[in-house]
Amino acid sequence: MRIALIADTFPPLRTSGAVQLRDLSREFAKQGHSVTVLLPEPNQRVPWVLDELDGVQVLRLKSPRTKDIGYVRRTLAECAMPFAMLRQLRKSPLAATRWDGVVWYAPSIFHGPLARALKDASGCKGYLILRDIFPDWALDMGLMGRGLPYRFFSAIARYQYAVADVIGVQTPGNTGYFAHWQRKPGRRLEVLQNWLAVPALVRCPIRISQTALGGRKVLVYAGNMGVAQGMDMVLNLAQEMRSRADVGFLLVGRGSDVSRLKQLAVDRSLDNVLFFDEIDPDEIPDLYAQCFAGIVALDHRHKSHNIPGKFLTYMQCGLPVLANVNPGNDLARTIREERVGQVCESNQLAELVQHATALMSANEPQADVSARCRELFARDFAVSQSVRQIVAALGT
Repeated sequence: MRIALIADTFPPLRTSGAVQLRDLSREFAKQGHSVTVLLPEPNQRVPWVLDELDGVQVLRLKSPRTKDIGYVRRTLAECAMPFAMLRQLRKSPLAATRWDGVVWYAPSIFHGPLARALKDASGCKGYLILRDIFPDWALDMGLMGRGLPYRFFSAIARYQYAVADVIGVQTPGNTGYFAHWQRKPGRRLEVLQNWLAVPALVRCPIRISQTALGGRKVLVYAGNMGVAQGMDMVLNLAQEMRSRADVGFLLVGRGSDVSRLKQLAVDRSLDNVLFFDEIDPDEIPDLYAQCFAGIVALDHRHKSHNIPGKFLTYMQCGLPVLANVNPGNDLARTIREERVGQVCESNQLAELVQHATALMSANEPQADVSARCRELFARDFAVSQSVRQIVAALGT
């Protein structure tokens, strides 16, 4: 199949979404499909730049800046982005290309107009990979009321849903959001698990043995540290476990809360916590090989279900997890049923401490737990399975 894959994140960015899309596009090519990734690019002067990466065409289209600017400007730029991308696409060598399927990745919620234009021109189906149910999660978190901004963003999201023939959500728990959407004939809703490919093995510059955490059982968190993650609970846990000289916490990544969290750790004199900037995704396995368990943190106010990309990397590397998640999250059931760690749904520090202590003192050999983690990854989160599922949905 000739597939257009629309996104707003891709390498050289190091976000989990960029890594996922890199792996997905590579696997499309590996399975014999012709895939072109369409990306907005605010930093280029020319209308389009066409490259090839590991057998995948990457078409970067000049568009407005949407990152690191104020909310109002960002919203206006996001609205303009798909139309700017379409305008530049029509100037590119791929202007007349006819696609067998259009796939797009959310976030962002603003790709609908571009996806519709490509679908209509080619007479093909569209598959929405939905990883983020926005603005509903912002409403749940109290970041947004039910006023005009919510109604505006909700209308944008509903439009992108209307464009899709198939929507792939992360977990069964998210299917309830689309009961009304499914009523229209021809629409299909399915669970499309998150995925990862096997990373390259690159030595990580972080050497825990050479830090203040050397010799401890280290719980690692690698990823975004923002409002949606509820990272304060992790620091609260570190403070409660400060008396244990055998336990340490390693926080690696970027995000809107990093500076505040670092200062909080200093203010509390948390000598069992270390922060590092984000690292290359291919260095993750070497980092995790030095750690005892991985941390999953989601703000308890979430009502939607989420399986973060970092959970996949933990499973892939055979690392059990300590998770603090919103009540009823499908991830909690997975962790318990698959016996790959400890999970707290109450957001109560005392209970989280109990789970952390249980994880640290488990009598089961670490090798057995690691084997279950890797088996879960291979069964449910391999990128080859995701590509076959998307292709099958587009072809029916």
